[in-house]
Amino acid sequence: MTDVRAISIEEYDYPLPEERIAKYPLPERDASKLLVLKEDEIQASQFRHIGAYLPNNALLVFNETKVIRARLQFRKPTGAHVEVFCLEPDNDYQVAFSSSSPVRWKCLVGNAKRWHEGLLSMTLLVGDEEVVLNANRIAQNDQYSEIEFSWTPSHLPFASVLEAAGEIPLPPYLHRDAEPDDRDRYQTVFARYDGSVAAPTAGLHFTKPLLESLRSQGFSFDEVTLHVGAGTFRPVATETIGEHAMHSETIIVRKSTIENLMSHIGKDIIPVGTTSTRTLESLYWIGMMLKEQGKEMRTLHVDQWYPYEQHEPLPVKEALQYILGFLDMHRLTHLEASTSLMIAPSYQMRVITGLITNFHQPKSTLLLLVSALIGDRWKECYRFAMENGFRFLSYGDSCLFLP
Repeated sequence: MTDVRAISIEEYDYPLPEERIAKYPLPERDASKLLVLKEDEIQASQFRHIGAYLPNNALLVFNETKVIRARLQFRKPTGAHVEVFCLEPDNDYQVAFSSSSPVRWKCLVGNAKRWHEGLLSMTLLVGDEEVVLNANRIAQNDQYSEIEFSWTPSHLPFASVLEAAGEIPLPPYLHRDAEPDDRDRYQTVFARYDGSVAAPTAGLHFTKPLLESLRSQGFSFDEVTLHVGAGTFRPVATETIGEHAMHSETIIVRKSTIENLMSHIGKDIIPVGTTSTRTLESLYWIGMMLKEQGKEMRTLHVDQWYPYEQHEPLPVKEALQYILGFLDMHRLTHLEASTSLMIAPSYQMRVITGLITNFHQPKSTLLLLVSALIGDRWKECYRFAMENGFRFLSYGDSCLFLP
């Protein structure tokens, strides 16, 4: 096996002119272009025609995470502006969003030198109720600050307060503030569960009529949840990927979804996006961990290098069966775990057989994932996209890779 840690990130660079980054979405979600790599042929189409290229009876797996209004803009009495960017709660997402005052979150703080101590406050309306929201920095480390949010009236759930107080966190490379249309367009039509600070962007191209059309063509759907963290935008800044610390993200998968995946092993399973990919592939390694370490484990986390260690071969169905055994043993209806899985060249996909995705930043872990699936063909695909007017990154065009 290739020494994955020695891979040079320079091999995954490409020129991306600023004008090729899509700053806004197209008026119609499914009007975006679609690059198809199938049977070693690259061709251009439109996303609304994706059903013509998908394998017959494929299972599409969507990420149901919902982007939260993670950016909070405070002003001190002096007029100084301080931004608090909510990353993740210090406990379960569902508990955090349904909690009354107070709650604690891991956050990034912009203009932090202007906030040495004391409370930050803002006044806002939640419905027709006036609310005062306070932020207090409890602790700070190199990666994030721990912020305690409190508010009055204290009975309101934090989800309602954040929805009224925050702004949609657009990717930094768009170099613009969120606008009213982004509240809808930087969200998939199937988003259900609050938790992400970035959209699972491959899903942005789907419309409800397109989903109905695909269902009528014999394709089936299932859903997982991976709450996307800010680390998804962090390019690899080290010379080799072995020095890059992969961010950790929460995944939630229903027991019924795992059973459905088991029934599709040997058939086509196509994740919508790299987040769905990392979730599905992480399931295999969680099954491996349960086999190796026992079903009494309570903390389930996939380390970024775990798949690259030596393991006895384990068929995918058996790996998923270990998870079902774990869920039955603990009387759980869904699996909740975390993953730092890095999918890079030399990684062998266990669960997925193709991928729907957008075009990714140079020197990103997402581009490494694409290369793990299609090899160096990514260079031809990206060159084809550049030569044929495709739009790049979150609000850009899409790809269907069927290696």
